[in-house]
Amino acid sequence: MKIHAIQTGTVSLTTRWREGAGRGKLRLLNTIRDRTWTEPLPIYAFAIEHPEGVIVFDAGETARAAEPGYFPRWHPMFRMAVRMDVRPEDEIGPRLEALGIAPRDVRHLVLSHLHTDHAGGLHHFEGVETLVSRADLDDAKGVGGRLRGYPNKRWPAWFDPTLVDLPADPYGSFEASMALTEAGDVRLVPIPGHTPGQLALVVDEGDGVVFLGADSAYTQAAMLDGVLDGVSPDIEAERDTHERIRAFARDRPTVYLPAHDPDTAARLAARETVYSGDVVDG
Repeated sequence: MKIHAIQTGTVSLTTRWREGAGRGKLRLLNTIRDRTWTEPLPIYAFAIEHPEGVIVFDAGETARAAEPGYFPRWHPMFRMAVRMDVRPEDEIGPRLEALGIAPRDVRHLVLSHLHTDHAGGLHHFEGVETLVSRADLDDAKGVGGRLRGYPNKRWPAWFDPTLVDLPADPYGSFEASMALTEAGDVRLVPIPGHTPGQLALVVDEGDGVVFLGADSAYTQAAMLDGVLDGVSPDIEAERDTHERIRAFARDRPTVYLPAHDPDTAARLAARETVYSGDVVDG
């Protein structure tokens, strides 16, 4: 089994987006009006070459996101707090092809959530079963979804995902989970906070696990320190998610890989675990 970290361009955010400040609506306002910016952060998707078939976690961003008019100009978040840099060759389709994987041959595409930097590359996966949490689709669809920052008019016309309701099947510190493989070595767990239905994908490599953490935190250090972002609609849920990830990582050697951490690819290559720093075979 192989796990590939696939960078699909970069995104720069206001610093208060990555590390929120204030309470309630003031937290979001501080994110928008902040005029200091992060360095360009990677936009990671992942491919798992599993004996039962290839699983892709997140579709990354589309090059169209860097074009004028892709995002609605009326939305202050897109106009004032985020900058995308994605070229056509950065999209997940070409990146998978470079690994020898045809997008049409993917068994499952799992979207952690439906923000554009995780779902923008959907157009590469027509005909592939796509899994999305029911809670996240409910939050993202319609006019309300557009107000909450999901450019859902950009979804392909054929987009009809398989909706996921995680059963009460405890897995480590998580009260719910769902196996994606017959072997039970690839599982979905809930990581709400950044969005109501955000999902993580956990790959069990035997002597340790790789935890694909999406936007549960922007860096491993932020997760460990309980640093909450500025755009999560439910910071208490995000705080609880951090606590569960820390508890999970204390019980098993865990390589934690959020989608925008500059160190994600290096930690994956070294199988660097959260607490011990040990290297486990993979």
